[in-house]
Amino acid sequence: MKILIAYDGSSCADSALEDLRRAGLPRQSEAIVLSAAKLWSPALECAGVGEETFVEALPIILEKVESLAQWARERVQSYFPDWVVRAEARSGAPASAIIKRADEWRPDLIVVGSHGRSAPGRFMLGSVSQKVVTEAHCSARVARGRDSDVQAPARLLIMVDGSPDAEAAVTMVTTRIWPADSEARVIIAIDDVVSEVIDQIEGGRAWIHETLEAAGARLRAAGLTVSSLIRKGAPKSVLPAEAASWGADCIFVGARGLSRFERFRLGSVSAATAARAHCSVEVVRSGGRAE
Repeated sequence: MKILIAYDGSSCADSALEDLRRAGLPRQSEAIVLSAAKLWSPALECAGVGEETFVEALPIILEKVESLAQWARERVQSYFPDWVVRAEARSGAPASAIIKRADEWRPDLIVVGSHGRSAPGRFMLGSVSQKVVTEAHCSARVARGRDSDVQAPARLLIMVDGSPDAEAAVTMVTTRIWPADSEARVIIAIDDVVSEVIDQIEGGRAWIHETLEAAGARLRAAGLTVSSLIRKGAPKSVLPAEAASWGADCIFVGARGLSRFERFRLGSVSAATAARAHCSVEVVRSGGRAE
């Protein structure tokens, strides 16, 4: 597996590194730890920082970025001794640098911290995380570390809707290595409009149960204890609430969803879930890597 890990030295980025140990990642993987910094901004100009002063400070700034990447590389390597881990530093807007490097290297997964800020009843997603989740061409994990024993059973909440990306989310879970007694909960969330549409289609309700059963069978075959739920409400609200109630370690959700029902889709759900959830969220794209 190829994993691109964004690191900027913040507490959220540190939590993302710690979260890797609970992500079920393969023992044999290749990773790049990438640190990036925007070296110039209008704020510096407004503050009276002249070109000469900036040029003098440039080597120090670049050295700091390289040092961050190297420190994080060593930490990741200590967690995963069998991985091949490299450190890279780039200049430029961090989100753009991450996406550009991903397009070049074609990883299976990008890992970013949430840069969450408390708000009434929810989290805000940082601009870098938001851009990566919505614009990257591969799967992305918005990681929020939890105070859990690395070997403790994991709780994984998986949203399904019959779309290719939702199917890929189930596949992603089945290919990981989870601690013994880990649990997967498969969930379908249905708002009022979709519920009405389903009731008007022959076999609509049966399709829901068939979709849950099919996903559950695959997850059980991977050694997970499986439960399933049908919840009424908007998925972007239902998923974070269910994850918090159940104590989920991570939510897996398709980046784009389009089932046989026109409005029963995940497209606008993934970023909203990543912003609102109090646990890690993995946004999965079918195929994993960029096309």
